[in-house]
Amino acid sequence: MADMGMFREAVIAWAAGAPGDPARELAGRLPVRAAVLLEGPSDVAAVSALAAIRGRNLAAEGVCLLAMGGAMSIGRFTRLLGPPGLGLRLTGLCDEAERRYYARGLEQAGVADQGFFVCVADLEDELIRALGVSRVEELVLAEGDLRALQTFLRQPAQRGRSPQQALRRFLGTKKGRKIHYGRVLVEALDADRVPAPLEDLLTSA
Repeated sequence: MADMGMFREAVIAWAAGAPGDPARELAGRLPVRAAVLLEGPSDVAAVSALAAIRGRNLAAEGVCLLAMGGAMSIGRFTRLLGPPGLGLRLTGLCDEAERRYYARGLEQAGVADQGFFVCVADLEDELIRALGVSRVEELVLAEGDLRALQTFLRQPAQRGRSPQQALRRFLGTKKGRKIHYGRVLVEALDADRVPAPLEDLLTSA
């Protein structure tokens, strides 16, 4: 039985150079109406967590969350999924530093950028600012990572960084940690403290 996971895998394979027929077939069978383009799996984890909190089943709504593997892939995915390809409605998140890549990729694919929302540094930074450093440290403790954080903070390279910057760097120091905390940080948010880019993205999806 076809599901959104199969469609996601078919699109990622298509973007990597495989034939597009499987993705086209699955898009019609499901059907898929929209794609949310995100840089990596930690962003997918955060958006999925907020959708679950809000009682939304994005896959059942025909919305596919896609981790592109970096901002430089935006042009490829918009060409495949936007007007030149499957004709899906596109939305997503981008970091301020990568905004120019998104603008160029969207323009080349004939896609308006109104549905793409900008994080100042990245989504982890937005979440840490929304929760506050003390609350994030409490969550790190609860998740059993306090010793790892303390060891990380003692490294000479971390001197001079703000606590917020250091926490953001820490989340990316171990494979899978950013994905895990993408969910953990979102689930810890008060309803009125969801960062604007994440809130606006889910509203638009």
